[in-house]
Amino acid sequence: MEFYGYRRKEGRPGIRNHVLILPTCACGSESCRIVASQVRGAVNIVFNTGCSDVAANTAMSQKVLTGFALNPNVYGVVIIGLGCETVPHAKLREKIQALTSKPVVSFGIQEEGGTLKTIEKAVRAAREMAAEAGMQQKERFDISELLMGIECGGSDATSGIASNPAVGNLSDRLVDLGASTIMSESIEWIGGEHVLARRAATPEIHDQIIRVCEAYEKHLLAAGQDCRAGQPTPGNKAGGLSTIDEKSLGCIRKGGTRPIVEVLEQAERPTKQGAIVMDTAGYDISSVTSMVAAGCQVVIFTTGRGTPTGNAIVPVCKVTANAHTYSWMEDNMDADLSPILSGEKTIAEAGEMLLGKIHDIADGRLTKAEAYGFSDIAVDHVCRFV
Repeated sequence: MEFYGYRRKEGRPGIRNHVLILPTCACGSESCRIVASQVRGAVNIVFNTGCSDVAANTAMSQKVLTGFALNPNVYGVVIIGLGCETVPHAKLREKIQALTSKPVVSFGIQEEGGTLKTIEKAVRAAREMAAEAGMQQKERFDISELLMGIECGGSDATSGIASNPAVGNLSDRLVDLGASTIMSESIEWIGGEHVLARRAATPEIHDQIIRVCEAYEKHLLAAGQDCRAGQPTPGNKAGGLSTIDEKSLGCIRKGGTRPIVEVLEQAERPTKQGAIVMDTAGYDISSVTSMVAAGCQVVIFTTGRGTPTGNAIVPVCKVTANAHTYSWMEDNMDADLSPILSGEKTIAEAGEMLLGKIHDIADGRLTKAEAYGFSDIAVDHVCRFV
């Protein structure tokens, strides 16, 4: 199986060819939004942090921002900073340039003399990049070059028994074709981590998965908190999930059955091919953020109760097995998996259908959230004040 993509000198091909307008901190986000609105082919993100933080959180912000710039779906980057943030725009630019040959430029609002002057220069730079990007021709690539993120949000009882197993079947199909997948949200492994760990390719990876869950619970307990206070969410409970263990047993099914070859920290780029898991918070938007920063070109997102979330850099394909959710929120849903529950389609047949859907998206078909221009970003802080 092959797909059409954009060749990159470093790493996997892109399935999109964006010019990314990237803020170094929250203070540059609005200027980035305006610049992106003036340039066809440009996308922006709204960043809610990047300054006045402890060292570990600053490092995480830099890791995410750098990962966004390096994502295969990005052709070039225009960085906008304020000038007094923790890591100024020139340093972020240099960090990115050391890792890629993509065109990267940067501007500081305080240095340029204010918002309008900065926007003028950034728009000119972005337009030049967009013109160059428009000249790049698509090429055919083997499906083994694809890295897909796997996410769930707004889960209900249909998630664990239908949509998540169908996505798990899709993951297995991709891995068998030589591609890679990443499943995240480690808090939603708790109670089922022993089941997930059985898929580990090595004893070391088995122990890593168990330790990830132990460390997360210990971290919260040290702050006098219990992860079960927020999991399952009110929406999960209304949808029929009663405990975190029940939620986790359904959640981990979306990762498939193939051996897990690597355990990543959040926003860390994979070094192996195959089924991969990532240690992230149990918040779908921050998990997608981390997987995009890790280099995923596409994300598949299962939901029972429905969600509109999308990402500016990577298409997010949302699927549900809840027939009411699909009909009620059809403007947000990309695939209906309810025929699994009605007995009209098997999990394997649904997995095959989803493979075709992901192939079409890789070839250029827009997802619902992508067509709307949705861009949801959240960075999970390493250090939290509770």
